[in-house]
Amino acid sequence: MPEGIGIRQPRVPDDSSSTAQTLELLCHLDNTAHGNMACVVWEPMGDGKKVISLADNHILLWDLQESSSQAVLAGSASLEGKGQLRFTSGRWSPHHNCTQVATASDTTLRGWDTRSMSQVYCIENAHGQLVRDLDFNPNKQYYLASCGDDCKVKFWDTRNVTEPVKTLEEHSHWVWNVRYNHSHDQLVLTGSSDSRVILSNMVSISSEPFGHLVDDDDVSDQEDHQPEEKSKEPLQDNVIATYEEHEDSVYAVEWSSADPWLFASLSYDGRLVINRVPRALKYHILL
Repeated sequence: MPEGIGIRQPRVPDDSSSTAQTLELLCHLDNTAHGNMACVVWEPMGDGKKVISLADNHILLWDLQESSSQAVLAGSASLEGKGQLRFTSGRWSPHHNCTQVATASDTTLRGWDTRSMSQVYCIENAHGQLVRDLDFNPNKQYYLASCGDDCKVKFWDTRNVTEPVKTLEEHSHWVWNVRYNHSHDQLVLTGSSDSRVILSNMVSISSEPFGHLVDDDDVSDQEDHQPEEKSKEPLQDNVIATYEEHEDSVYAVEWSSADPWLFASLSYDGRLVINRVPRALKYHILL
């Protein structure tokens, strides 16, 4: 079998009395001509038949064919420039009909159109040092978060990339991971080599900066009936909680796909920690 990545799915064994599952190889991504893969990302929506992989300085779009054990390379692009430019991370945008992918290489962020495999935006010197990770806001189509070895987390509007819309400097070492909450995009998780996980409330740049969206007519009715009541003060951006259960570098943080208030973190020493969003903040968001 050639070197590369295999796409697999669980297979229930013939013995119905056994609950164990094995993995069945569906297709193979042969990257022997492109280098070592740094990242593989599924298409977030649609029929799940497309995958992006990053191999050295190449971005590759794969079409997964059910009738074949070998994935078909549907498109590719390469980084051009001086030195050994290599991709370090990438995320597929859930917006724009899933036609855009963002990548990180050295200190630069780039956006790619998967229909033409051409570059649509470029944020040079996004971080002072290597960019480690990035994530799209699930509810605001132009907003992107990034983190890196400069100990910072930055939030970008890809329509205007001259400077970030917000910067967090709460970690004291490399920031390896940044993740938006899937349902409440004001909640942002970060994990770092300082052994800490930080949960931040970035409400000012969220999809609901003043709480739940209300129709203008409803606001007018409320003002007519309650003229002396003051409008609710919006929450300010702040660090909600710092989690220090890990004793080594935190390399991964992730929100639960089933419970929006649950998240996990994983450190270099193999420790997996599961935490919940503080109850007081949960009810403040919901009520």
